[in-house]
This record gives sequence, C-alpha cells and structure tokens, in this order.
Amino acid sequence: MKIGDIVVRKSYGGDITFKIIDIKSGDSKDIYLLKGINLRIEADSLSEDLELVSEDNIGEIDRVFNKKVNASIKRILMNRIRGTRGDRGTTIDISTKIKNLQLKQEKYNEYKNKDMIFGRPGKILHVDGDAEYLEVCLKTYKQLSLEAVGRVVSEKNQPNEIVDLVKEVKPDIVVMTGHDGMVKGIDDYINLSNYRNSKYFVEAVMALRAYNSNYDDLVIFAGACQSCYEAILDAGANFASSPNRVLIHCLDPVLVSEKIAYTNIENVVAIEDVIQNTITGIKGIGGLQTRGKYREGFPKSQYI
Repeated sequence: MKIGDIVVRKSYGGDITFKIIDIKSGDSKDIYLLKGINLRIEADSLSEDLELVSEDNIGEIDRVFNKKVNASIKRILMNRIRGTRGDRGTTIDISTKIKNLQLKQEKYNEYKNKDMIFGRPGKILHVDGDAEYLEVCLKTYKQLSLEAVGRVVSEKNQPNEIVDLVKEVKPDIVVMTGHDGMVKGIDDYINLSNYRNSKYFVEAVMALRAYNSNYDDLVIFAGACQSCYEAILDAGANFASSPNRVLIHCLDPVLVSEKIAYTNIENVVAIEDVIQNTITGIKGIGGLQTRGKYREGFPKSQYI
C-alpha cells in the first residue's frame, strides 16, 4: 500500500474510512499513518490490518455524509429565512416576551417596505491542521454567507501561532481543529498524554484566554475526534469536542460557528441549539452558553 490509498482497518470492522498520509519504519514492520476521510481522527496501523476500499464504496460513504451535510445546511438556511435566529436565547418571562414581540412587529411594520435594515454576522478565524478539511470548511462558510479566514497550522504549532493570527485577523470567533484520537486501550480519559493532539488544543486555548479572557468577546471552539472535552473547556473554550470521545464530522466546527455568528448579539444562545446545529450531536460537541455575534444595522446604504 502507498501514501494516498483509501483503506479501512479490519480489526475495527471497517467502521471508518482513512487515507494513508505517511509510512514510517518500525522496529520490524512499517507503520502506516492514517487520517479520516470525513471524520477528524488520526490513527496508525500495520499493513496486515488494512484493507483497500473500492471506489464504489468510497462513493457510497461520501453520499451518506453529504446527505447529512446538505440536510443541515438546508435547515440552517430555512431557519434564517423564517427569522428565527434572533428569537432563541435566554429564558425571559411571558410579559417581557410579549413586549419584545410587539416591538419587533412595530419595527417590521415600519421598515418592511423600505428594506432598510442590514446585518453583519460574526467574523471567523478557522485554524486547521488539515489543508483538505480546511478547503471543505471554507467552501461551506461561503455557502452559509459567512466571512471566514482560514489558516493551515499543524496541531502542535497552534499554541505558538494562534495569538498572532488573532491579532492579524481580528475575528469574533476562533476555530482550532484538525485531527485527534485516543491511544488504544486507555482507561484514564482525563490524562492528556493518552491523546494524540488534545494537549495542543488545550495549550492553544490557554494562550488565547491569556490574551482575551472574555468568553463573549472572543468565542473559541477547539478540538477534533475523541478530544479531551473537559480539559479543553477548563482551559477556556466556549465549545469543545468530544464529550463521549466519539468521532466528529469535518464540518461540525463550521456549524457551531454559524449558529453563534448568526444569532443576534442581544441573545445568549442555548447550548442545546448549538448542538442541534451539528451533524455529530450531543455525543460529539458540547460547551457553554455564549452570546451571539450578529449585529443589525440601519439604514442600509443605497449604494450597495
């Protein structure tokens, strides 16, 4: 087998599709380094445990994932059209809710024929250890009408580079992701030494929080497949993976960012709403209540 081949692992029942990204010489046999095709996981294996995947099977796997992604994007855009983005957030008493609805209706009646209101979602810096995944994510940000700046930085270098990147880009939301994975057979799920890259995500979050400690001013997502969720949150992230140490989808960080970027700054987004936005769901993504980053403006320029 060679670098670039698509494979599955026999010992795991072929549950995940990987690409061979490197081959290293071991004591007696070559070790194949693998990365997930649609899932943000790294692994290694001996050749006898690997099986090549046919092009037909690759196509079927891609179709399943693409169906989930397209359904998520469609749901997000439909919610945006219905105007539900600004209505969900902190719980308020019924009288306040009625008053807010009345004010919104008056506002809508006043400007509906003038089309004078415009809005700006939050700006995103997406730092990814995988160039191919970053390209997919940037295309999806564009589909979702989000301003996103992407940078390819290996997981181990993210702690040293992230603050300078934030100073350069000046984002509202920072995503730090790539690949991760647990060491096989562990029973201590809090020890960062048992993870491939969790310690780097933790260090990167800590560096950012030393630079900006306000959770609503700078929103942080960090982690990848099977990452040490608790340690990343304790370091200062708003959102992290993976509560149940499951595999997360390539686009989960994008969908988390979208929810925050398009929620009105007046509202605190319920964490349940953020999780519902993702493909992996509650087992793969979690976090803290966070204020939205969408700002309305008035009046809309007549020249654009």
